[in-house]
Amino acid sequence: MFVTPAYAQAAGGAGAGAAFAQFIPLILIFAIMYFLMIRPQQKRLKQHRAMVEAVKKGDQVVTQGGILGKVSAVRDDELEVEIAQGVRVRVIRSTLAQVVSKTEPVAANN
Repeated sequence: MFVTPAYAQAAGGAGAGAAFAQFIPLILIFAIMYFLMIRPQQKRLKQHRAMVEAVKKGDQVVTQGGILGKVSAVRDDELEVEIAQGVRVRVIRSTLAQVVSKTEPVAANN
C-alpha cells in the first residue's frame, strides 16, 4: 500500500535531457518567426531608408498620405514637393512611401 523510498527516488531520474527537450519547440518557433517576420521587415526597412536617402530634385514621389508630387527642393530632413503648379508643400523625408519616377542626370554636352 505504501511506496517504498527506493521506488520513489527512481521515478524522477530523467532530469536534464527532458528539460532541454521542452525548450526545443520554443527555439524552433523563435527561429521560424525570425525568418518569416523579423528578417523581411528589416530588409524592407533598409530598402526604404536607401530610397529616401537617394531622393533628389525632380523626382516624382508619393507620400504615405497619398500626395503625389514632384520634388522641387531637398533639405536636410525635409523635401519641398510641388503638388500643383505654384503649390508647394514641405514633407518630412521619412514619410515618403514611393519614388514613382527618378530623374536622369543631365549628360555633359561634348
